[in-house]
Amino acid sequence: MTKDKSIFIKNVYYMLSYAFRALQKLDDEKLAKEEFDNIHNLFAAILALGIGRQLKQGLYREYLNRGEDLNVVRGKICMPGTIRNLISRKQRLTCEYDELSEDNALNQILKTTAMLLLRHPDVDGRYKDDLKKEMLYFSNVREIKPTSIKWQSLRFQRNNQSYQLLISICQLIIEGMLLTTDNGEYKLASFLDDQRMSRLYEKFILEYYVKEHPELKARSAKIPWALDDGMRTLLPDMKSDVTLENEVGDTVLIIDAKYYSRVLAENQYHARMVHSANLYQIFTYVKNKDKQMGEGEHAVSGMLLYARTDEYLQPNLSYQMSGNRISVQVLDLNREFSEIAEQLDKISEDHFGCKYTLRRD
Repeated sequence: MTKDKSIFIKNVYYMLSYAFRALQKLDDEKLAKEEFDNIHNLFAAILALGIGRQLKQGLYREYLNRGEDLNVVRGKICMPGTIRNLISRKQRLTCEYDELSEDNALNQILKTTAMLLLRHPDVDGRYKDDLKKEMLYFSNVREIKPTSIKWQSLRFQRNNQSYQLLISICQLIIEGMLLTTDNGEYKLASFLDDQRMSRLYEKFILEYYVKEHPELKARSAKIPWALDDGMRTLLPDMKSDVTLENEVGDTVLIIDAKYYSRVLAENQYHARMVHSANLYQIFTYVKNKDKQMGEGEHAVSGMLLYARTDEYLQPNLSYQMSGNRISVQVLDLNREFSEIAEQLDKISEDHFGCKYTLRRD
């Protein structure tokens, strides 16, 4: 059994809740009571709930430019088209006008994603029923090709801010698609592949500390190279997955989140050991950050935080390297979420003395 298959499906929801903090504005209690046996049902439930909330507010509409041959003037007359009509002896005016429409990019993405889930065999009927009812309100919205969506060009402002979470969920779903070669239909691939789970895992840890430990400054921070001559041409950027810093600013923990199928590497003699590249990376981050903080009293530590696998040997180690503490630990995602939270809270307590006292159900 691979690691990703053993993760509680509901824990993916909780991870999404932190990775996309606005998700908690949805009906958290309703989703928490659901039992999800696959990721597709989970996404269908989230999307149906989110679209339902949006329908209560009304679908976002925006002005779109239209061109049409009409009997009366609407908007402005397009002379080239009107002249062509006259030459063809058509008594019609070619007009260009702006129309307030629901058929815009945001609603098209929602409909396209919902239709993909409706076609997927692993989505249960009750979730499909909810989505089908909601799609009745999208009758004037076109379905588009998922590959044509330009995610980076989407812009959110006050009138469509409520769509931001839903579009993020849609992106997660659509980016997990494969285009089949046999019949040309889009099918959802398994979302839980290592690459996507790795990104989600990193973002989850960061956002957990942002929300649950406001006494710490949690961010994904760039770390400058400690250069003697200032020459940094062709040097890569160093950016941590998670950097935690206390209020005073004299204690720092750099966390490198790792989501691998195997936590430990194996050498030519079949001996198990920490991945050397990971260890070199976190050591480099720590030493350059340590140098940046100057000569005053301070402490910089590093941690490789692996997602626990089903391997027998799971590291929980701490080394002192050139004056800095470097730890290698695992985070067990195959537990109830309250236990996952306890593991993350213990990390902050061990490094900063931060105790989380609020009881979690």
